[in-house]
Amino acid sequence: MADSFATRAQLDVNGKSYTYFSLPTLGKRFDLGKLPYSMKILLENLLRHEDGGITVGKDHIEAVAQWNPTAEASTEIAFMPARVVLQDFTGVPCVVDLAAMRDAVTRLGGNPRQINPQIPSELVIDHSVQVDVFGRPDALDINGQIEFERNKERYGFLRWGQKALENFKVVPPNTGIVHQVNLENLARVVMEREVGGELLAFPDTVFGTDSHTTMINGIGVLGWGVGGIEAEAAMLGQPSSMLIPQVVGFKLTGKLPEGATATDLVLTVTQMLRKHGVVGKFVEFYGEGLQHLPLADRATIGNMAPEYGATCGIFPVDAEAVKYLRLSGRSEEQIALVEAYAKAQGLWHEPGQPEATYSSTIGLDMSEVKPSLAGPKRPQDRVLLSDMKDNFRTNVTGFTAHRSVGCADQALKAEGGGQPQAEHLAAKPVSTIRLHDKDHALSDGSVVIAAITSCTNTSNPAVMLGAGLLARKAVARGLTAAPWVKTSLGPGSRVVTDYLQKAGVLADLEKLGFYVVGYGCTTCIGNSGPLPDAVSKGIAENDLAVAAVLSGNRNFEGRIHAEVKMNYLASPPLVVAYAIAGTVDMDLATDSLGKDRDGNDVYLRDIWPTNKEIGDMIAATVGPELFAQNYADVFKGDARWNEIESPDGESFAWDETSTYIKNPPYFDGMTMEVGSIDDVHGARVMGLFGDSITTDHISPAGAIRKDSPAGRFLQSRGVQPADFNSYGSRRGNDDVMVRGTFANIRIRNLMLDDVEGGYTKHFGKDGASEQMAIYDAAMKYKAEGVPLVVFAGKEYGTGSSRDWAAKGTILLGVKAVIAESFERIHRSNLVGMGVLPLQFKDGESALTHGLDGSEVIDVTGLDDGASRTATVVAKKADGSEKRFEVDVLLLTPKEVEYYRHGGILHYVLRDLAKKAA
Repeated sequence: MADSFATRAQLDVNGKSYTYFSLPTLGKRFDLGKLPYSMKILLENLLRHEDGGITVGKDHIEAVAQWNPTAEASTEIAFMPARVVLQDFTGVPCVVDLAAMRDAVTRLGGNPRQINPQIPSELVIDHSVQVDVFGRPDALDINGQIEFERNKERYGFLRWGQKALENFKVVPPNTGIVHQVNLENLARVVMEREVGGELLAFPDTVFGTDSHTTMINGIGVLGWGVGGIEAEAAMLGQPSSMLIPQVVGFKLTGKLPEGATATDLVLTVTQMLRKHGVVGKFVEFYGEGLQHLPLADRATIGNMAPEYGATCGIFPVDAEAVKYLRLSGRSEEQIALVEAYAKAQGLWHEPGQPEATYSSTIGLDMSEVKPSLAGPKRPQDRVLLSDMKDNFRTNVTGFTAHRSVGCADQALKAEGGGQPQAEHLAAKPVSTIRLHDKDHALSDGSVVIAAITSCTNTSNPAVMLGAGLLARKAVARGLTAAPWVKTSLGPGSRVVTDYLQKAGVLADLEKLGFYVVGYGCTTCIGNSGPLPDAVSKGIAENDLAVAAVLSGNRNFEGRIHAEVKMNYLASPPLVVAYAIAGTVDMDLATDSLGKDRDGNDVYLRDIWPTNKEIGDMIAATVGPELFAQNYADVFKGDARWNEIESPDGESFAWDETSTYIKNPPYFDGMTMEVGSIDDVHGARVMGLFGDSITTDHISPAGAIRKDSPAGRFLQSRGVQPADFNSYGSRRGNDDVMVRGTFANIRIRNLMLDDVEGGYTKHFGKDGASEQMAIYDAAMKYKAEGVPLVVFAGKEYGTGSSRDWAAKGTILLGVKAVIAESFERIHRSNLVGMGVLPLQFKDGESALTHGLDGSEVIDVTGLDDGASRTATVVAKKADGSEKRFEVDVLLLTPKEVEYYRHGGILHYVLRDLAKKAA
């Protein structure tokens, strides 16, 4: 461990002497006074990992110490997180890869025990619980039983990992959502570790295999979401190569007004930052408004960094952070270390201290925040509550335009012929459904799912107790939820249930149907479960554009539920309100929610809790004892968990009959020889896509259709449709996942006319084309020895940090993705799996070049990774050619090296095998 700037120092806390790398000492050589908080964290990371230039050299430290805020990111540095946090959808394939790497390193002459996490790696099982049962007292227990029955094989595999792998722990099911567990318990804020006989103290930094890892930024922990492959590399001791980022400063002033919630604030911030443009940048919050922002509100804002496009959205360590550590039951020793270290390093924030210098700044007076939602299909599309009715009516036409002819025919028939009238064309079709022995009308805009779900809001006592108070007032007035609404409450941790019970409002939520259904991501990840049969039939009868309202962070097409076309993000109190209203086709600001027992109209304003009511309830109910009792044995699990059988041994005993866990093919035939970066010749276009293709489009997490390639495969293996589970739960089996790649029911391949779903055209050698499933076409091309490319528009790969979106792409035979722009994590994932990301020049696209997907594609001029640009040649059937230049998005020398090896895991394997030799 080198120390070119002699920054090694000692800090005495709690009777212990800690070694640390002093930023104030470095500040005697460089002016660090105006350096943003997040850049100081990066700087310390480099000081601590300096190794004479092998990975970190003196020049890297100088580059960050002398950071130019307005310079474009160009200097590469190596960042090494202190720990890794995983959830089970993304974590299971990580552990599968580690098990496969143990087999592969053995074949290459190494030792399987070389494959172990080198840093603390903690997996929280939270993505597998589904809302099968709702609206009844036993929903939690029954959903838990079903979860264990469905996932017993996966959980047994994770228990093997817990026993076989060092530095790897599993938080069992029914504990909470990964990001909330991370915030409430796993985060250290300041780490301590013995290295070379001395006790080091250093900032807690984290990589997470879920994009919303950024929630931990709220407590001053620098971390962000990465793909599973990048997380695995970090677990195995590999530094992450990154460019020194720009840092956008977001100044907060004022405080939230009466009636506005943290959800409204974060939706406003998300919209503002999307407009500002922060993709690939750090965002840092500062200003006098911080003193009015509780830690839970900060975590809510940090959580949604993926939605506003930033790498992170961080707050500094200050008195509020320490207050939260004490509230959440951290030890006084840990709290003392955090405060002493932060102050010694100049990382402690006090109101009124000089502001840092940022690459750009943006500001918000929080007193101007108004009640809002976002939708109907993107989290950055904020809509004021008062504008919701207009928003619905404007957007619903995009989901119902295909019905126009039918509506016109019905109108003509009703009038006995003649021209259809506008009011008839605009009239909503109505399906009559029978529920609880009564007939009800279902139409466009009917709310069929109202879910208090997701880490973003269920970590926040203000909005959760606010929902409870609203429910209490609604019940007192005699209001009930609309009978066609599937209501669910998925607390982020058991602490939330405890304080809702302590406050006495859980019973009120239950009276409106909001029974606890599970402790996990549930609806926000697409685990919303089936709708009641009558509701499903009513939707199908008239192809209705119904709605979901959820307190989540994602509302992309096809994500929440296959039958629900319009999805709105909202605060938990608004979720309850819309469950009562039963429709989004109304103005909650002026329209009555319903009648009270005396027949009087009840408006939202009549039952909305005041800020004082919420604050008083938080003070009376939320305390350290709730956290202490719920996290006392966080890794132990219940009887169901501990009864699951799991194999022993250093290497995993693969079961060839399993449809959940399978040894992946990435390392088949791998040798120690490193490949080269070759040009692509004779490729066919597998997909031609528009803007905002998300990782949900590329690799769905929800239901598996029985007529899909994945569904047909499972049935061929004897799995009945009732036992399919979800794509997310089967990420440990590449046979299922490759068949699910590009299989989202809402994805549109522009090679086809008005066709939704995972389809493409297969072109034979004679040029004749045939429409078929993307997987089937890819397998035909693979058998013919034809490589594939994908064309896409802007923001390709937005959404979850879903490594299977890259893994499935490479297994389909795709060599390159050519897009107008990429989301940060997905671009990195593509490189990590050996898929080449190429970007159109500004203003250019597949459309401007006249491409329709029928072309044969060459990509030339790669020069074994040395070239920053390449030439794409698109040859049409008539012999004409279109040539254009694209940018090669291998952004660092390390990424070039990873790509040359065939991916980051191949690079790590060869490196470990070489050391063993």
